[in-house]
Amino acid sequence: MGLKCKKAAGPVQVTLDATQDAKTGAISSKIGTKFVYAGLNFDKLQFEADGAHTLETSLSPYPGFSLSFKGNKAADLGLDYSSGNLFTTTKLDVKNMSSVSSSATVGLKGGIVLGGDVSYAISGKTTGITSYNVGASYATGPLFAAVTTANKLADVNLSVMYKVNNGLTLASSTTHSSAKPLQVIAVGGLYKASFGDVKAKVGSNGVVSASLIKEIAPKVTLTASGSVSKGDLSTLKYGFGIVM
Repeated sequence: MGLKCKKAAGPVQVTLDATQDAKTGAISSKIGTKFVYAGLNFDKLQFEADGAHTLETSLSPYPGFSLSFKGNKAADLGLDYSSGNLFTTTKLDVKNMSSVSSSATVGLKGGIVLGGDVSYAISGKTTGITSYNVGASYATGPLFAAVTTANKLADVNLSVMYKVNNGLTLASSTTHSSAKPLQVIAVGGLYKASFGDVKAKVGSNGVVSASLIKEIAPKVTLTASGSVSKGDLSTLKYGFGIVM
């Protein structure tokens, strides 16, 4: 069960997020904010009850370029560049100076987007390229399809989404490899009913999950969710959340 509250505190917006563990009843909380100072965006400044903290900042020194920093247990320095239909991003581990990764996407005519990513280990037991993958997506009318690779091109993931009408959207996700040519990961959908938005999903592991999202008051949203494994009601899990 979770509770999320947002409140303006002078020039900044403060967010308080509390979650209760369903088994132990323990409540964990965190408080955060975001603001802009002297051209520097503090996109996320968050403190947790156990002393952990998160800092995310960004700065745009020149049109098309964006510098960012994300720090919690790790510390990453990022550089994004966009020009027309081209977008690239590079991330450097500045805490341990152990790795650097980069990705790029480009939009083509006809609703096609191509992309790829690569990671390189700077230090450690093994240095050099540690991963590389490619992907593509296609969108036309109510249909959206995307294909991506994983494990250095060894696995291929296919996702398809089709908007039947304004109230119903269906989607599926599958993975393919030499060991398992066709494996259904999940099939699901979204139905916009008069009483709220209903989301449902059936996984290849036999788990059926569903949720109801409803605005019960202006800017107050209630989410009720549940799941059951292979039709066994003893495995039923459920929860409620409120965002306001």
